[in-house]
Amino acid sequence: MIDRATVDKIIDAARIVDVVGEFVTLKKSGVNYKGLCPFHDDRNPSFMVSPSKNICHCFVCGKGGTPANFLMEHEQITYPEALRWLAKKYNIEIVEKEMTDEEREAQSERESMFIVNEWAKDWFHDILKNDPDGIAIGKQYFRSRGVRDDIIEKFQLGYAPQKRDALAQASKTKGYKPEFLVKTGLCIEGEKGVYDRYAGRAIFPWFNVSGKVVAFGGRVLDSRTKGVAQKYVNSPDSDIYHKERELYGIYQAKKAIVKEDRVFMVEGYTDVIAMHQAGIENVVANSGTALSTYQIHMLHRFTNNITLLYDGDEAGIHAAMRGTDMLLEEGMNIKVLLLPDGDDPDSFARKHSTEELKQYIEENQTDFITFKSRLTVENVTDPVKRSEAIGGIVKSISVIPDQILRSTYLSDFAHRINMKEQTLIVEMNKFIQKNLEDKEKDSARQQGREPQQEQELPRPEVNEDDLLSLHSPTEQASQVEQMLVREIVRHGEEIIFENIETEDGGTVSLNVAQYVNFDLTQDGLSFALPIHNQILAEAVEQSEKPDFKAESYFCNHADVQVSQLATRLAIDRHQLGGRFVLEPREGSLRQRVLHLVMDFRLNIVENRLKEIQRQLQQVGSDVEKMMKLLKEHKETKEIRDELAKRLGSDLVV
Repeated sequence: MIDRATVDKIIDAARIVDVVGEFVTLKKSGVNYKGLCPFHDDRNPSFMVSPSKNICHCFVCGKGGTPANFLMEHEQITYPEALRWLAKKYNIEIVEKEMTDEEREAQSERESMFIVNEWAKDWFHDILKNDPDGIAIGKQYFRSRGVRDDIIEKFQLGYAPQKRDALAQASKTKGYKPEFLVKTGLCIEGEKGVYDRYAGRAIFPWFNVSGKVVAFGGRVLDSRTKGVAQKYVNSPDSDIYHKERELYGIYQAKKAIVKEDRVFMVEGYTDVIAMHQAGIENVVANSGTALSTYQIHMLHRFTNNITLLYDGDEAGIHAAMRGTDMLLEEGMNIKVLLLPDGDDPDSFARKHSTEELKQYIEENQTDFITFKSRLTVENVTDPVKRSEAIGGIVKSISVIPDQILRSTYLSDFAHRINMKEQTLIVEMNKFIQKNLEDKEKDSARQQGREPQQEQELPRPEVNEDDLLSLHSPTEQASQVEQMLVREIVRHGEEIIFENIETEDGGTVSLNVAQYVNFDLTQDGLSFALPIHNQILAEAVEQSEKPDFKAESYFCNHADVQVSQLATRLAIDRHQLGGRFVLEPREGSLRQRVLHLVMDFRLNIVENRLKEIQRQLQQVGSDVEKMMKLLKEHKETKEIRDELAKRLGSDLVV
């Protein structure tokens, strides 16, 4: 358990811009920051970060919250895990008691797998640095490839002893269960027990974007590679690792990617390491697998620009070709660089200085049109092959979502191959139409099986009340109710009535939460949503504490739903910028609250009138029931008219 004082210290130290900036590229927007939302396929920055309120919020998918809430949602971790993450970032010491066997067993399986992987990473690394075989064999391998000690530390490289159960035995002495060694892929279960997957191999840990060890890669050493079918052995998919969702080196590269506004994509572990050693840190690897949309979305959070950097052989050309259309469709700006034949990024980086490498990249990387044209169209005389190649490039251009960029690429391509642009436009429109039809079919099939995911909502021109209704927990709550709850979240502790005389001759002051609660309970009224009633009740209860600040209390609430709702309501919408520019409402806080309470009452009365009218239409020949309803209708209408009059409404009576 983390004590309350330490939790408060962590919350006070955490800065939303720092935390979100670890995962999302943010740009200044007035007093706030904006970026692409990491929770859905966002192409128009809709993720708002407010330093002053220390919260974030997406106005498309509705996700966000405090630094801890953001981490919980983004990393799929628990609240205590988020606090530990923040404590580590801000160098805050957490003193916790040693876990008992029972407590360790009670931890979630996912957390246990992370713990085992973290231990294994440290164990492999320690073997490399301190074990005689690790130094003589493992470290010598990295030395032979020119890897410096600082790079070994940066990537936490390691070595697995040749004994087939060395890791299994070491983990046993530490109390780790064999089942988690198998589930993480560190060990393989056989008839005679478990044995190490990576025995005798150099170890490359995989870190996810937040720095957790999710997997390992093990390489057979050079002296043993002859005749070995699998030079590399990688972790199998597990609950914490899916290869198509991870990129090797992303944790070490993310800050450099943001700084350089570009990412280099290479094929393997050693390519990433060699590039870092050469001074180029904005580099990741997909380790030979086909590039996935998950990986592209991850990169898109940090930059729109990517350079595919592969060796110039047939395999390298194929790797560059197969990811192009997916990257274009996701709005990435692509450049391609194939290294001289016989070189991969690893060997090329080791042969050249940092300046030479950077200069070569700058002078030789080309846009994808030039790359594909040179490869498939130029110097091709066969009409059929040339026609197919031109069609392939036009198809690639057709998936680009930005219309201006699409048009520019097509014009450049037409000029390059000396063909009429109009001819290519006609062909491109066919591809665009087919893409739309295919998406409609996929959507229809998907809707038949399960609801659509990560679908961006339309963003029309809206006013402030409309914005309040977006992504509400349910449509049951009126806009007025949401606006009233917003005032409770933002200003719940602020006094709006001072020194009111009570029946016993004393005086009392009421803050926003207390007044709203007092007014509604007089007539037995409540909010439509339980979560709104919970917020009001807690605000009244917490008002007894002199240091109560409603916005901070609810935005940092332990209940994620309360925290997310409070975050959405706390965002200053007039600070959003762009098409969401809004003016703050006029009038004092007291006037606003009084007006909203009467609006809320008016809503209830009008809803009752509608219900009475509905019942009158269905009453039939029951005269007694009809007269009773008519009387209630008359009385309710009088109440409605009085409320409307007090509100200054121009309602026609």
